Amino acid sequence: MSQQVSHFFAYLARMKLIYRWPLMRNVINENISEHSLQVAFVAHALSLIENKKFGGCCVPERVALLAMFHDCSEVLTGDLPTPIKYFNLAIADEYKKIERIAEDKLVSMLPEAFREDYRPLIDTNEIDQEEYRLVKQADAICAYLKCLEELSAGNHEFFQAKRRIEKTMEDRRTYASDYFMATFATSFSLSLDEISDEP
Repeated sequence: MSQQVSHFFAYLARMKLIYRWPLMRNVINENISEHSLQVAFVAHALSLIENKKFGGCCVPERVALLAMFHDCSEVLTGDLPTPIKYFNLAIADEYKKIERIAEDKLVSMLPEAFREDYRPLIDTNEIDQEEYRLVKQADAICAYLKCLEELSAGNHEFFQAKRRIEKTMEDRRTYASDYFMATFATSFSLSLDEISDEP
């Protein structure tokens, strides 16, 4: 019996070649593979915070998985800069259609037996929106943390991006995100020596 060859994981491995913030000078370049891992960390934490502090019933491992895959379609589309992606509603709507096509293409690369396992992780039409809310919240937080890191390194290129992301974070704000920001975000503006000092 011949084994079907799949290019799915070869494409996912190329996430490390897609860089975020392509129109901006970066002190440290960030690819979507690194970004997805950080979003998974933060989304997992938001789920735990929501459950333990605010009576939620999330499945943190499931939310972390969704976060790992949340930008994987960009191996086919690239990372379109936010000012272009959201320049107007027509462009935003068309880009959403392109993302859906890319998601379908990725899922179709899998052997038939595994497609329905991965579709609810990749196809945004199939993803539980309550779980995905936490991923989008984590995505905005990670973009904000990137701005803090760049600004702390003296890169003023990220000043306006930080202000724009603060508006997005306000729109997605929850008790869990407030808790995360109050507890963890300040450290991103500190040096290694400062975060290494014992309190």
